[in-house]
Amino acid sequence: MFKYLRKIYTAALFAVIATACSFQQPGYLKVITAAELNKIMQNEDIFLVDVHTPKQSHIKGTDLFVPYNSIKKYKDKFPKDKNTAIYLYCEGGPMGNAAARSLYELGYHNLYNLDGGAASWRRDGFKFE
Repeated sequence: MFKYLRKIYTAALFAVIATACSFQQPGYLKVITAAELNKIMQNEDIFLVDVHTPKQSHIKGTDLFVPYNSIKKYKDKFPKDKNTAIYLYCEGGPMGNAAARSLYELGYHNLYNLDGGAASWRRDGFKFE
């Protein structure tokens, strides 16, 4: 009986982990590291958005601050061209995912989220404003 229950619990745990991983990185969102974002910012003029709430110190070069749960309210602040690459970050990553979902629903498809958010940017020694 115990072996049977352990198999059920193991299968359930695996299902939860697999589901959580796919939720964290939806197909319409690309996740990039702090080093990758820094390199892109050195070579391109990008549209960088801080979506963390409450407001925090911004990565140097941030174009816009919009709370992750108010994206649709501020949709006129985003590029008119829906193909424009939009780079998002929060403190740790989840708010960036939520903001990306709202932007995707508005028709944007070139979306990036900073893996580990501003915390990873800070940990890698990059600049804030």
